[in-house]
Amino acid sequence: MWRYLKRFLIGKPLKTSDEGGQALTKFKALALLSSDALSSVAYGTEQITTVLITLSAAALMYQLWVAALVLVLLFAITLSYQQIIHAYPSGGGAYVVATTNWGQSAGLVAGGSLLVDYMLTVAVSVTSGTDAIISAIPSLSAHQVGISILLVLLIMGLNLRGMRESASFLTLPVYFFIAMILIMIGWGIYEIVTGQIVYHAAAHIGAPVQGMTLVLFFRAFSSGSSSLTGVEAISNAVPNFKKPKSHNASATLAIMATILGFFFGGITFLSYYLGIRPMADNTVLSQIGSAIFGHGLIYYLLQLATAAILAVAANTGFSAFPILAYNLAKDKFLPHAYLDRGDRLGYSNGIISLALGAIVLIIIFHGKTSLLIPLYAVGVFVPFTLSQSGMIRHWFRVREGKWPLKAMINFLGAFISFSLVVFLFWLHFGNVWPYLIVMPALCYMFYRIHLHYMNVARQLKVTAESESVNHHYDGATVIVLVSNVTQVTANAIDYARSVGDYVIAMHVSFDENPRKEHKTAQKFKVEFPDVRFVDIHSSYRSIITPTLRFCDVIAKRAAERNFTTTVLVPQFVPRRPWQNILHNQTALRLRSALNTRENIIVSTYSYHLKR
Repeated sequence: MWRYLKRFLIGKPLKTSDEGGQALTKFKALALLSSDALSSVAYGTEQITTVLITLSAAALMYQLWVAALVLVLLFAITLSYQQIIHAYPSGGGAYVVATTNWGQSAGLVAGGSLLVDYMLTVAVSVTSGTDAIISAIPSLSAHQVGISILLVLLIMGLNLRGMRESASFLTLPVYFFIAMILIMIGWGIYEIVTGQIVYHAAAHIGAPVQGMTLVLFFRAFSSGSSSLTGVEAISNAVPNFKKPKSHNASATLAIMATILGFFFGGITFLSYYLGIRPMADNTVLSQIGSAIFGHGLIYYLLQLATAAILAVAANTGFSAFPILAYNLAKDKFLPHAYLDRGDRLGYSNGIISLALGAIVLIIIFHGKTSLLIPLYAVGVFVPFTLSQSGMIRHWFRVREGKWPLKAMINFLGAFISFSLVVFLFWLHFGNVWPYLIVMPALCYMFYRIHLHYMNVARQLKVTAESESVNHHYDGATVIVLVSNVTQVTANAIDYARSVGDYVIAMHVSFDENPRKEHKTAQKFKVEFPDVRFVDIHSSYRSIITPTLRFCDVIAKRAAERNFTTTVLVPQFVPRRPWQNILHNQTALRLRSALNTRENIIVSTYSYHLKR
């Protein structure tokens, strides 16, 4: 049943040779990897105005200057990540750049930040989409967390079906949103030029605003910089593109940055010109839409497009997280399970882990988008700073092409990104302090995992020294665990005789039915007179403890004779898998306990039932 359900939800398995068919064109990659960045224009300008309005309506004039600085940072980051795509085409983005140029610790900080940030990407996008749904249907407000979790599971299922199918699904909402914002900005500018929209700004550009401080300006800038989250996703997913991978990824990043810059600048300008003020129950984008289109069909199409892209923006995290986890696992800082491809050629374990992490964040923060965004921004700009400063070192090392100009661009991006990190910790410490706990914990986990893999590799490596101490045994002792005399027991004893020089049958008896235990012993001696039968009494109905104690004693004696000790656990296998639940799992528990013993070999004899 599980197999059929899995095929229905995920689809039939794909051959490894089908991987090329899953690669992304620029058209589909833009839909799959830019939904997070493009969706941020729905709340980026609002984050700026929410900070500035705390001073006065006149202070909203400064949103233009804040937006200009954000666009400068976007330009620097885009050029920097285009350089990263060509210099490090294997994917991994900031993690690979920081590791190569600043060392492993810096790389792990960048990688860990992005892993958490992709979880936050999913959480923020889904909760924002849920807010849009609840705005349309207020009666669902009590189920905000549940709806968010359901959306995460739906997007996870979509991604488990493969990149091509998820990209095809996302094409409609992403390009629908792009079309609606283009129409809104274009129509708004047309109405301004023709005089159909009156200038409503509270203060003219350059007018002095009493009480305005540099701290408030940078607080608005740090909040508005959330519009740049998701820009790095394309550099992490270069291997997913069609060949030539680097060229197509770089071109897609340029297209996305151009659209994002135009949208962010256009929305901010319209917000200023129309005198829009942030409201608790009506978003800035919604107010701009109603001012330009009224409350007709086009306005509701704009709202629909916004809700749709906010809901699916989480897919950017699902596209980039598995590739980043793959790179960390390849370097032995995450479990090797993240290296495995699923039935649909996607890194399924990464996709599932991301979904679970996002669900935990949604539950912790009660589905509140505003509580997640500052932490979300820190998770992006720490890797931005490390990757762009790392690229400065890269250019000084390779000195290719116009490297001084490229290094200056990276310096500009690194300086602004680092400044943003400082401002975020200074001005939003109440929201971002968990980063200072999560990152050290993550780095500690990475190093512990790496240490384990290194220890395993050292112990498994075949060397001249290890070959000289290889042990040569003189014989084998086999202990067969017996519950009663059955066909399974008989076959297991026969097998034990074929592989062992000395065979012992061990039985654990309880107080409940001594007569039955005695009959079992008598019957065994009749059936197998040449095999030693040992009955261990257990007053506390425990099988594990007496079994371990007896096997330890036999193993010690066998070692003195230079014999191996094998414990053979007989079990029968029902014809139907579901029938396993009708039987106890004693064999499984015994194997788990015996596996902890260093000097005991554990083996299973399986007897398959025919009916």
